[in-house]
Amino acid sequence: MQEPTTLDVAIGEFALDPDRFSGVSISEIVRHWSETIPDRTAFITPTSRISWAQYDAAADAIASALELSSEGYGHVAVLLPDTMVFHAALCAAYRTGRVAVGIGSRSGLREISHLIERSDATVLVTTRSLRGVDTTELISQLRQAHPALDVVFADDTGAVSFERAAAVGGVVSLPVPKRVFEASSPTFSTAAVSMLNSTSGTTGLPKLVTQTEDRWVAFSEIGAEAADVGPEEVFLGAVPAPFGFGLWTSHFLPALLGAPNVVMERFDVAVMIDLIEREGVTVLNCVSTQFKMLLRSDAAASANLDTLRVMFTGGEAVPYSEALAFEERTGAAVLQFYGSNETGAVSVTTVDDDSDTRLRTCGHVIDRMQVRVFDDAATEVVGSMRRGQPAVNGPLMCQGYWGDVDANNELYTEDGWMLLGDIVEIDEDGRVRVVGRKADIIIRGGKNISAVEVEEYVRAHPLVDLVAAVGVDDALFGEKVCAVVVTTDSEALSAAELTEWMREQGITREYIPEYVMTLAELPMAAGGKVAKGAVKELVREKLAEAIC
Repeated sequence: MQEPTTLDVAIGEFALDPDRFSGVSISEIVRHWSETIPDRTAFITPTSRISWAQYDAAADAIASALELSSEGYGHVAVLLPDTMVFHAALCAAYRTGRVAVGIGSRSGLREISHLIERSDATVLVTTRSLRGVDTTELISQLRQAHPALDVVFADDTGAVSFERAAAVGGVVSLPVPKRVFEASSPTFSTAAVSMLNSTSGTTGLPKLVTQTEDRWVAFSEIGAEAADVGPEEVFLGAVPAPFGFGLWTSHFLPALLGAPNVVMERFDVAVMIDLIEREGVTVLNCVSTQFKMLLRSDAAASANLDTLRVMFTGGEAVPYSEALAFEERTGAAVLQFYGSNETGAVSVTTVDDDSDTRLRTCGHVIDRMQVRVFDDAATEVVGSMRRGQPAVNGPLMCQGYWGDVDANNELYTEDGWMLLGDIVEIDEDGRVRVVGRKADIIIRGGKNISAVEVEEYVRAHPLVDLVAAVGVDDALFGEKVCAVVVTTDSEALSAAELTEWMREQGITREYIPEYVMTLAELPMAAGGKVAKGAVKELVREKLAEAIC
């Protein structure tokens, strides 16, 4: 028999009185809903509905398997689809007092192995088939690099099995006992680091970001207020679950509200559109690329999307023209946070903002976060209008990178403020606008050109579906601009055609790419963003072939 929780909260109450949830973990919230609304839906997939009781039982089943691993110690690497089982694994790790290491389901062998090694994980929680691929070979390769790695297999049905790494090669399968765990943790408070997740790996091997429950509950509180959420919301999370955006939109906020969350094992725009219509989704959470794909989909043209109230987006630049088109098509307000996995939220747009603030800026600086801006000489910029690299301090920040002194030295200023890698403008009203990334600036003949702004201009071309702008080495100018595009008709777009069109739009010459490369698809990092490092390498190789 399960011990009753000490919580006394109702569905949707988090939006009205978030202070009542202070110090309460998501594991305890899941247990509470399992006891009070056991048959209500927690997760919806294209083919199933999973109740709060099933979610809670899955967490206990995975926790039982973790107890068999390495005598119950060591970090837990979590490589699972973005469905209920991932969230159950996080709760399971919390219940057994073990730090969870979230790994994106798109991650390759090299990245997974790196994260296991960096985090000192002793057990991997995964599934027999991931994104349609049998994981047997992947696990075999991981065990070559990590011979003592135990493996827990779990899926959305609640089935769990365990393999212990044998002393001399091979594995031993052990039966998993059925246990009921305390929903609180024997090791963690909600202020302690209970999870690590990776940076999205857009420029190389990822680092591990420290996560606490408190910071994402606070983030969820701001999100709930910004969207004016109520007790009857239906969420759809299209964002990879292990990363910051995916955590608060799928693991934290729906659970805190007791609301159903619609999820997919892998993103498919047609499936997402069908689920929005079928399930009456009110809050959509997706990166910019995903909602742009929705707008371009034939399925969206005839679908009834009227239940949508709000779309939270971000993770990359949010294009004004397409955000406006989304609002006009659906009637939903397009909202975003500005921040990072490391800093948490810095600014936010809300349903009460005017359209200019909501669609052309990243919203107002959040009251509880302090923001400074530095120029290229690391001198603080003051005045009513500030432009430069932002640094923040406040309760939504992480506690730095796990075991990485060099990376932390780059992350913080000398006096302890956390730096972001962007160039921003903050106006006299405290509204933030991202104009580029510090590592995403192309320097052409001494002129700083924002890759983000180039992408915004090129994206408006009627044949361009997706675009990534990168710098190309040039002996005379230092760098020139290359736009790598995916076109709507799969036909190549030439530099001459794009130049002519951009000139007709009156775009400044510096922002017109000298090179244009058309690809069938852009390389993507595990976090769902364009992998700029991989794009630059492709451009370098193609140009080298052309010269030869």
